[in-house]
Amino acid sequence: MVGRGSWWPPANWTVRTRVTCAATLVVGLLLVVGVVVFYQVVRATIYQGLRERGDAAVAEVATLVRRDALPGTRVLPADAAGFGLLQVVDDGGRVLAASPELRDRPPISSVRPTSDGARVAEITAVPGVALDAYLVAERVRGPDTWVTVYAAASTSSFEQVKGPFIGWLALAVLLALAAVALIVSLAVRRALRPVRVMRSELAGIFDGRGRVSVPGCHDEVAELAGSVNATLRRLEKVLDRQRGFVADVSHELRSPLTGLRAQLEVALEHPEDEDWPAVARAALGDADRLQRIVGDLLIMARLSAGVPQEHTPLDLGALVREETARRAPGRVPIEIETAADVVVRGSYGQLSRVLTNLLDNAVRHALGWVRVTVTAEEGQAVLCVIDDGSGIAPKDREAVFQRFHRLAEGRRRDSGGTGLGLPISREIAVAHGGSLVATDCDDGACLVLRLPLAPPLSGADKTGSADLK
Repeated sequence: MVGRGSWWPPANWTVRTRVTCAATLVVGLLLVVGVVVFYQVVRATIYQGLRERGDAAVAEVATLVRRDALPGTRVLPADAAGFGLLQVVDDGGRVLAASPELRDRPPISSVRPTSDGARVAEITAVPGVALDAYLVAERVRGPDTWVTVYAAASTSSFEQVKGPFIGWLALAVLLALAAVALIVSLAVRRALRPVRVMRSELAGIFDGRGRVSVPGCHDEVAELAGSVNATLRRLEKVLDRQRGFVADVSHELRSPLTGLRAQLEVALEHPEDEDWPAVARAALGDADRLQRIVGDLLIMARLSAGVPQEHTPLDLGALVREETARRAPGRVPIEIETAADVVVRGSYGQLSRVLTNLLDNAVRHALGWVRVTVTAEEGQAVLCVIDDGSGIAPKDREAVFQRFHRLAEGRRRDSGGTGLGLPISREIAVAHGGSLVATDCDDGACLVLRLPLAPPLSGADKTGSADLK
């Protein structure tokens, strides 16, 4: 079985070769059609001229026949409209008159027009006079009987030039095709020159920091170069984020691992003097922190990779009430104010993770209370988590969403934190087409989650209970 693209054009042909061959083939077909049409037009024009002159010659002789004015010698003039082969033949095949070249010769044709005034034209051979001749015949009523008038002209001159004429036309077609192939090849080579430059420049870019040259003309190649540079810029940003992420991960994992190793090494130096339950509890604390960091890193990796999650309609107020009810009683109360039918489309597990992170952060910094509100504003669902703590300084409101970034107060209140809760929450919000920001607040900190509204639920609450996987 022949594979796709294995016949024509060959798979190893370059774009330049493909375009040149295709253009040459199309132009060649058009030229052949044009030459054939041109030849037929020239031929038809020549024969049309012969027909007109033949009609004139036949009409001249027919007039003599009708007037009974044929020469007494029965020799017709040889210069009648350029048709020198003339005959007048009766129905019995007897030649009544003829031009000098046809004198004493039999009828040059057996064609008999059917009625008076009707004319017939054909290409015929006249032995001994012309190989091929254009003949016009007309049936005429003479004084005594019906006769047929023949007028013929040799086509030898046309036949002689026909061969060279066709040869010149074929040569013109070949020269035109060669010129077209050369012009198209050079034009494609020139058009693809920026692409070759981009290819060589891309071959030298390994970290996304280089750029390709953009041609000065505003065409598709310039648009391609612009798209390539835009992709390189995005790649550079991704690589920078990955480098920063790897550096942060290395630092955050090194601290608990170093501490755990140091504790165990000290304990093993003097095992008889150590309180092994205390050592185990300290090691378990470091192991718990490592587990939280690794778990958060896995979530960040899935979010960055764009792993698809099922999005279903869910009532944001109902989600807040359910998740708050599941929490164990804390040191500060959580107040809830939710509007009805604030419906969004999203992953129940991921949005639950966002709410849990926001509540954990608020409870960690609150002095006496935490408030959660859910409202609908201008086509968006708005979830606010407010606490009465010391708040977030304006200069730190974006820094808290950076990976592994923890403010001094956060480290003091919870030394086991990972610094990934708020970054993960923002990533989830963005993946849902929304946003998560820290805003001004009269009391403490205020974190605001905005998500696009969905149509209200038609039945009972369908939030589901899918976990974040």
